[in-house]
Amino acid sequence: MIEIKNLSKSFNHQDYVLENLNCTIKNNAIYGLVGANGAGKSTLLRIINSIYTADNGIVLIDNENAYDNELLKQEMVFVPDDLYFYPGYTLMDMAEFYKALYHKFDMNYVINIANTLKLDINAKISSFSKGMKRQCALICALACNAKYLFFDETFDGLDPVVRKFFKKLLAEAMSRQDTTIIMTSHNLRELEDICDNLGLLYKGSILFESDIDTLKTNMFKVQISLKGDFDKKTFKKLKLLSYKKVGSVATLIIDEEGKNSKEFLESLNPIILDYLPLTLEEVFIYQMEALGYEFENIL
Repeated sequence: MIEIKNLSKSFNHQDYVLENLNCTIKNNAIYGLVGANGAGKSTLLRIINSIYTADNGIVLIDNENAYDNELLKQEMVFVPDDLYFYPGYTLMDMAEFYKALYHKFDMNYVINIANTLKLDINAKISSFSKGMKRQCALICALACNAKYLFFDETFDGLDPVVRKFFKKLLAEAMSRQDTTIIMTSHNLRELEDICDNLGLLYKGSILFESDIDTLKTNMFKVQISLKGDFDKKTFKKLKLLSYKKVGSVATLIIDEEGKNSKEFLESLNPIILDYLPLTLEEVFIYQMEALGYEFENIL
């Protein structure tokens, strides 16, 4: 388990990039960290992996201080957004480099996945496209068989088919050895079908986090029309995150919180009553609006 307590970080004594950030990430889960560019996602991953030093606070992994912990580093792999490969290195060279660092590195895994993706393991990585370079980095990371995997902008540059393939590999890694995966993105749709939990990083802190199943089962978009006049007060028994009325039809965003809103709405004898599914992006938009934030300025 990863526990982040009161973490703060600034650069050149400027405003804090991270400020008193607290977060807990459970084992054997995929945690998605979302936020606008510059929100601090990359900085957070670099602190967890001891690339940066925090100004204040602590990161605990399995109840141990993660900073410069040599034993823990055997169980941690970080793939940054800005990939770096040694000049002239091939995928096989990179695999050999990782093998020297990680005792559980699986060379056969690299060869098999590279063959599946039709990557030439003996070609210089510098000759590869952006997406192919990302594939090389992800393959080597997964081959380490580490307990904790950290990916910054995980699927950047990958086409939809390859992206789906790597999502499958991540799921297999979790089932194979209880791997915990932390990935960042500014694209909610990219993480919607793979993450167990999501946290929204805004102005240096986790503004909102929840497991995806709870988010999706507790919130509904409802379109309703009633006989006669009605307004927002008609639905005061419900927890409304949003209310908009156009003509005789109102659109409600309802947070159920264990209540049965449908029973109440049906008791109003509506002319129209439709429950519509919400995308994950819509869930976050309405949650943030309820907290008083303009979502368009965050993501």
